[in-house]
Amino acid sequence: MADEIKIRAATPDDAPALLKIYAPYVKNTSITYEYDVPSEEEFRRRIESTLRRYPYLVLEREGDILGYAYAGPLHSRPAYDWAVETSIYLDQNARGGGLGRKLHDALEAVLREQGFLNMNACIAYPEVEDEYLTKNSAEFHAHLGYRMVGGFTKCGYKFHRWYGMVWMEKLIGEHLKCHPREVWNRLKNIHAPKELCTVFRGAYFYGLQFPLFSALITLRPIVKKSYLIFICQYAM
Repeated sequence: MADEIKIRAATPDDAPALLKIYAPYVKNTSITYEYDVPSEEEFRRRIESTLRRYPYLVLEREGDILGYAYAGPLHSRPAYDWAVETSIYLDQNARGGGLGRKLHDALEAVLREQGFLNMNACIAYPEVEDEYLTKNSAEFHAHLGYRMVGGFTKCGYKFHRWYGMVWMEKLIGEHLKCHPREVWNRLKNIHAPKELCTVFRGAYFYGLQFPLFSALITLRPIVKKSYLIFICQYAM
């Protein structure tokens, strides 16, 4: 089918293609406050590190990777375990066609199934828009349901200019008074069953590693009635 869109789990072997997308943001924009383009080896390590616990997705069209999105820890302290920081990058020639929303929606669906409750985005933000940075990213996240919760002034320096940073958040789950962390801790010691899906607290966890769950997981996306359903296969 022409222009078929596929969203799948990233692998370390995707590093060259993803770095090709990321490099122009480093070199030509202040969307990322990174100064130097990382090496393929370093980018591969970043993917591997993320996949140990969090989802890392890529979007393909007709076999070409056009974007990627992933989550990471909001903070290292255990009380933050239900919150993540999200990142999303599209090929600069693929923006404006709705691919960013598709990719983010898939990431959000997976995070919900993993049991995460808060999606947080740390976004570079200018006082005055210029050729390196606009407010488009914050506006994009607002359209996705994020709300502005705070910011810092002139905290990032790039291209001989000072830029700010804002935090935006989206709540995607119920915050219980007695959240079942003790169940999460028990999951660490469970040997993964060789079955297509497992049930936890009444929710099906399709295709992604549950926090603190040590199974190795292969992700396979299937499109059904316009929804991405992630089917998991466990391998110990």
